[in-house]
Amino acid sequence: MFPRKLEPIIVELLSDFRILYLTGPRQAGKTTLVKQIAKQLGMQYVTLDDQSVLAAVKNDPQGYIRSLGKKKLVLDEFQYAPGLIPAIKEASDALRPDEKGKFLLTGSADIFRSAKTQEALPGHLARVELYPLSITEIKAQSFNLVDYIIEGDFQPRPTPFLNREEIARLLLNGGYPEVQDKSQRSRQVWFKSYIEGRLYKDFEILYASRGDYHSKLSALTPYLAGLSGNLLKYASISNDLGLDDKLVKAYIEILDLMFISKRLPAYAKNPAKRLAIGMPKAQFVDTGLACHLLGLRQEEQLLQSQFYGGLLESFVFMEFCKHMTWAAEEVRLYHFRDKSQNEVDLVLEQDDAKIIGIEIKASATITPQDFKGLTKLAAYAGRYFEQGVLFYTGSEVLPFKQGDLVFHAIPLSILL
Repeated sequence: MFPRKLEPIIVELLSDFRILYLTGPRQAGKTTLVKQIAKQLGMQYVTLDDQSVLAAVKNDPQGYIRSLGKKKLVLDEFQYAPGLIPAIKEASDALRPDEKGKFLLTGSADIFRSAKTQEALPGHLARVELYPLSITEIKAQSFNLVDYIIEGDFQPRPTPFLNREEIARLLLNGGYPEVQDKSQRSRQVWFKSYIEGRLYKDFEILYASRGDYHSKLSALTPYLAGLSGNLLKYASISNDLGLDDKLVKAYIEILDLMFISKRLPAYAKNPAKRLAIGMPKAQFVDTGLACHLLGLRQEEQLLQSQFYGGLLESFVFMEFCKHMTWAAEEVRLYHFRDKSQNEVDLVLEQDDAKIIGIEIKASATITPQDFKGLTKLAAYAGRYFEQGVLFYTGSEVLPFKQGDLVFHAIPLSILL
């Protein structure tokens, strides 16, 4: 088992909240983690993957929860029985103010993202995301990428050199715990099983599918994998795949809820305009799964493909997403694109609205031109702009002065 950085945070939150919902993609390690926490805290573990238990729960949700009495409960794969929400609310309402940590729920679909389900448990629920393993967790390190970027202490430090083949290998492996020690052949068998046995199965449960959804989804998922790091244009996807654009959007929303893909919104100084202006960027949650869907099997094959740069961006984006879950400060992520097509891959916004621009380059050499997007972002954001960094595949931390601004080039190997 890989030690997970979220474990102490979940234990802490259970001491302050009556209910905690741990969500994230299938096979990210939720079950392993909550079983360990249940043992540590003396909680009863129940999985709704067990069809007999699920049938009993659906038959009489209130009766099932009441039968537990004072027991504290872990309910794994909770998304299979959303009808339990009223029963859990009833049990939560009956608790004394000092009674915490009654329910630890897990789900491979983010059912509590909707306003309706959030309103069902106001003030009672903490929500935490568990993604596939970060490089920090795989390597058993203490480094946090978000904290490092916010602290801004970009002094030269020894970092291992990563050649192109090693970077490609990181992308091909991805972060799912089960594939980390598998051979290439076994890894591909695992990904195929994941797609057929989990992705399509869960999609069918979450989406009231009509007709041949399987072939449509089989075409859309590799298309989205290849779109990693690019703007998400529903009309273009619809035209390319011969699908209705409303159907495409609905499918992508479900894939987001399943933590297969993620949409990265555009940055604007006015928070109220962020969802109204600019197109989101498409990102894929796991580059190993994305590579499998795209038929990429070997390091050199990936490096020579048109998808390498976009997948590298998705990889760094997801490292930020993973590290955000245990970082010292809560932050938000966006991308930037102005009317002149100047772009910045990631914009990290802090609680005080200050931002950090982050560029990702698949090159070991950099030039002043590589900082053009960061310069434009600084001019647009004005007083909100704090600093800009560029991740590259070289081996040294380098300052780059652009006018009155000083940016920093940072090796990707900092993640190790």
